[in-house]
Amino acid sequence: MAVVQAILDGLMIGGVYAVISIGLTLVFGVMGIVNFAQAEFLMLGMFVAYFAWAWLGLDPLLAAPLAFAVVFALGAALQRLLIRRVMKAPEVAQIFLTVGLLIVLENAALLMFGSGFRSVTTPYQTSSLQLGPLFVSVPYLAAFAMSVASGLALFLFMKSSWFGRAMRATAQDPMAAKLMGINADRMHMLAFALGVGLTAFGGAVILPYLTASPTVGAQFVVLMFTVVVLGGLGSVAGAVVGGLAVGVIQSLSALAFPIQLQNLVLFVVFIAVLALRPKGLLGAAR
Repeated sequence: MAVVQAILDGLMIGGVYAVISIGLTLVFGVMGIVNFAQAEFLMLGMFVAYFAWAWLGLDPLLAAPLAFAVVFALGAALQRLLIRRVMKAPEVAQIFLTVGLLIVLENAALLMFGSGFRSVTTPYQTSSLQLGPLFVSVPYLAAFAMSVASGLALFLFMKSSWFGRAMRATAQDPMAAKLMGINADRMHMLAFALGVGLTAFGGAVILPYLTASPTVGAQFVVLMFTVVVLGGLGSVAGAVVGGLAVGVIQSLSALAFPIQLQNLVLFVVFIAVLALRPKGLLGAAR
């Protein structure tokens, strides 16, 4: 039964890993840029949700759409002002720009918010549901449910809306998309804003059981890249599969090994999978 409980816990955590990583893989899939600053947008989403709770009394789950909207707007501005200028530059320029953006965002947050840790208090923070012999943490379940809802919303947007189809067309062949009347630059801006906005949304929904700090992105950056590479860089479905897999592997490894070795087991599995499938479980989209 301990194994079943661990798998259940892993799926709850993995669902959140998936939604915060979808943004990273979406940016790469449409724009071909690996955004090393992606985890800093998760940090910004956590702070937006924190101040919405502290100043407006909003539950972080209710503040998640606000976090998405604020960071979406910031992402659109950053893409227009900075990212757009290195789209055709060598990859090393793109890497240094996003790494520089990471440093700027983290240090700006340190100046504005200080280095302390901030947490919220919610009525369900320590609650759990009992399902027979199994227990489900209410904050984890709520974060998982919100993550699933945002993932489904993205799926419907990409499949059914004109903008979603235009973004997919731009990802497949930017020149052909332009010939069909699609503004590729606008699609790139939308993809980047949507990608960082989704990551900020994920940051807001995990705030009830984590603390916000300017350096919190460092806890997630390696996990996010592990998720997207494991699932297949550029594949949204791959990010979902990779996120769930990472959550379950972490949770199961904690049954047999000390918590300090949790990520060691994860990376052993990660290396083994890539040795057999270099493009990830579902294959890279680009």
